[in-house]
Amino acid sequence: MGLDIRIPLGLIFLIIGGLMSVFGFFTRHSAAVYEKSLGINLNLTWGLLMFVFGLIMFLVGRRQKWQDDPVTPRPWERGARPRI
Repeated sequence: MGLDIRIPLGLIFLIIGGLMSVFGFFTRHSAAVYEKSLGINLNLTWGLLMFVFGLIMFLVGRRQKWQDDPVTPRPWERGARPRI
């Protein structure tokens, strides 16, 4: 079919999760930022979760697109006869 929504959605979660993780990693020692969350680094935690979710969505979308593509043969089918 057309565009699989999992690919751009996965990229969005990858980018935002990566940015949140980096911000949480660099601000993990400043206690003033995390006083309201009882000292828990929510930026790092949710950034990593979003990054993993985005990676799963992106890889599943790419795998499905690769399986449905009738033009590009799979690597193990390159020498095989086409099905009729």
